[in-house]
Amino acid sequence: MSDTFFREVNQEMRQAQAQAIWTRFGPIAIVVALLIVLATGGWVLYDWWSTNKANASGDQFSQALQLASEGKTDEAAAALQTLEDNGVGAYPLLARLRMATVLAQKGDFTGSVAALDQVAADSAIPQGLRDVAKLRAGLVLVDHGSFADVEARVGPLNADTNPLRHSAREALALSAWKENRPADALPMFQQIIDDQAAPGNLRQRATMMVELIRGSGVN
Repeated sequence: MSDTFFREVNQEMRQAQAQAIWTRFGPIAIVVALLIVLATGGWVLYDWWSTNKANASGDQFSQALQLASEGKTDEAAAALQTLEDNGVGAYPLLARLRMATVLAQKGDFTGSVAALDQVAADSAIPQGLRDVAKLRAGLVLVDHGSFADVEARVGPLNADTNPLRHSAREALALSAWKENRPADALPMFQQIIDDQAAPGNLRQRATMMVELIRGSGVN
C-alpha cells in the first residue's frame, strides 16, 4: 500500500512540475513554433518569387537576343534597357554587355565603346568580366578608333599571365597594322604564334598576317 501511495505522490508531483513548466514556458514555446512556421513560409514564398523573377528575366533576355538577331535593334535596345533596370541576378549585367553589341550593330560605335567602358570601370563587377569588357571595347576600336584607343583598353591585358592576352595582342597588332605600322604589328603577331597556349584559330590568323607583313618586305 505504501508503494502505491508513493507512486501516486510522485505522479502528482511530476504532473505539478510539468504544469508549472508549461505555465512558465508554454507561451514562449508557442511563439517560437509560430515564428519557425512563419519564417519557413516566408522563405518558401521568397524562393518562389525569386525563381519566378529569375525565369522572367531569362525570358526577357532571350527575347532581346531574338530581336537583335532579327535586326530589330531599337526594340532589342529597349528590351535590354528594361532588363538592366528591373532584372534580377546576372541578367542586368548581361543586358549591359549585350547592349554594347546592339549599339555597334546599329552603327553607334561610340556608344558601344562607352557602354563597355562603363562596365570595365564598375568595381562592383568581377574583374574577369571587366577585362572582357575592355577587350570587347578594344576590338570595336580596331576598326573605329586609333591604336592609342585600343591600347588604352587592352594594354593591361597584354601580360603573360592574363588569359585574354592572345586576343588582346591580336587587337593591338591589327590596330598597328591598320595604322600602317607593320614593324610594330609583326612582333605582336609573332608573340601569338610562339605562345603554345594560344587558340589554334588565333595562331593561324597571326601566321597569315606575319607572312603578309614579311611578304611586303618588313622583317
